[in-house]
Amino acid sequence: MRDFHQPRRSAAVAGEAMAATSNPLATLTALDVLRAGGNAVDAAIAASAVLCVAEPHMTGIGGDCFALYAPKAAGRPVALNASGMAPMRASVEWYRERGFSEIPVESVHAATVPGAVDGWCALLERYGTKDLEELLAPAIRLAEEGVLVSPRPAWDFSFLADKIRRDEGAARLFLANGRMPRLGERLRMPALAATFRRIAKEGRRGFYEGPVASDIVKRCAELGGLHTLEDFARQRAEWVTPIDAPYRGHDVFECPPNGQGLAALMILRTLEGFDLSSRCSEVDRIHLIAEATKAAYRARDAFFGDPRQIAVPVERFLSDAYADGVRGRIELKRASEGVQWDEPEHKHTIYLCVVDRDRNAISFINSLFHEFGCGVYAAESGVMLHSRGSMFRTIPGHPNAIAPGKRPLHTIIPAMLAKDGRAVMPFGVMGGNYQATGHASVLSRLLDEGLDPQQAAEAPRSFAFSGRLQLEATISAEIEAELARRGHDIERVVKPLGGCQAIYIDHQLGALIGGSEPRKDGCALGY
Repeated sequence: MRDFHQPRRSAAVAGEAMAATSNPLATLTALDVLRAGGNAVDAAIAASAVLCVAEPHMTGIGGDCFALYAPKAAGRPVALNASGMAPMRASVEWYRERGFSEIPVESVHAATVPGAVDGWCALLERYGTKDLEELLAPAIRLAEEGVLVSPRPAWDFSFLADKIRRDEGAARLFLANGRMPRLGERLRMPALAATFRRIAKEGRRGFYEGPVASDIVKRCAELGGLHTLEDFARQRAEWVTPIDAPYRGHDVFECPPNGQGLAALMILRTLEGFDLSSRCSEVDRIHLIAEATKAAYRARDAFFGDPRQIAVPVERFLSDAYADGVRGRIELKRASEGVQWDEPEHKHTIYLCVVDRDRNAISFINSLFHEFGCGVYAAESGVMLHSRGSMFRTIPGHPNAIAPGKRPLHTIIPAMLAKDGRAVMPFGVMGGNYQATGHASVLSRLLDEGLDPQQAAEAPRSFAFSGRLQLEATISAEIEAELARRGHDIERVVKPLGGCQAIYIDHQLGALIGGSEPRKDGCALGY
């Protein structure tokens, strides 16, 4: 139970159904769908569409999505990979011949074919109960009438004017007053509303064929992109088998590579050999998670990629022998060498989860990657393109080297916790590279310390990344000093780390217990 003397939020509790998102408008939309008889998939798609309007810098139909879905709380969920593929004309040789040592974030080359809309349609076709016209209606209305900018987007927008200014169409929309929209101001997106209407009427064809696809391909071509209409028509989401690992008597499910969910499981496998209960000091906890993170991310950056084109040794990375080897190299009082990362960091996406009256549970994530993606805006269709292709390498033979039709390494990862053959919690932690560490950290707070989902979401965060140990402001100076003494290079972050949503299903009590990220504007609500 939380300390009621502290100005924090109680966990949400409900008996019938619940949704947790990063924006109240999206949470309310999901609840409206659920109360109207829709299921968890219906509610998740409606909420995701609303977030494309309410948090346009974080997510959009120009991005990608992944999902884990547990029908009637099935112990093994199904997984959907709706990440976009590189244009068929893209190759390492093409980029190296033109002097690219990397794929620049703010360039058209960072945009793979968006996979989100196809993912929505695939989920609805297999598991939904309502049609797109009904589910997209709230987002259409919000885009046409305008969304009132909430606090977190307003704060994020204040950093992004220069990026938006580089694209003429985006500048006309977001800098109409000579500056980015501020708290409480109304932001209208009529072109996006029109595209939503087309998708609602025509389904995936409304995005991947016809005027919308033509507008996006035309804009990409103007900037030297390799995208074609054939690339858009070819894009398809893929149903894949989730991967899993045990932790404290539970099973943790993640989507397989090309996502980094494998890294989250590797961190958990390492941590399971340590006592992280209340007997563990906060300094030791941060140190151990940092060391487990560095080991997992070394493997991630060297071996992860699109399994359709390269072999990722999943079984070896999740084996007892591998976890034992990592634990054996961890020293409690001394930090290991940091993992270097030669790409810009990113912390921008949306994650949501829904559990309905029948205990169908969905863990769902949709993203533009960097804020406003690659900054390329197709003005006629109102589509901002993501920057996921910036994760590709231009190194011949690298597992994540760019190639025709290849999907890049992804950081966005939904997760599902199960116990005794039943799903007990869809959860996720937004935040770019942080997400794998975030999954392990939140689960440790829940299963090692006994916190509820809201308390786990509120707990202080740290992240060992790119040679430094990032600490949020809520971590004390005394803890910082001891971590530095152990050899960690400390960085105090300006922006908070990640954003969590989770819904715990207590099957015995028939209760849903939800937590929502206090670093965002959202909430968990149920009925």
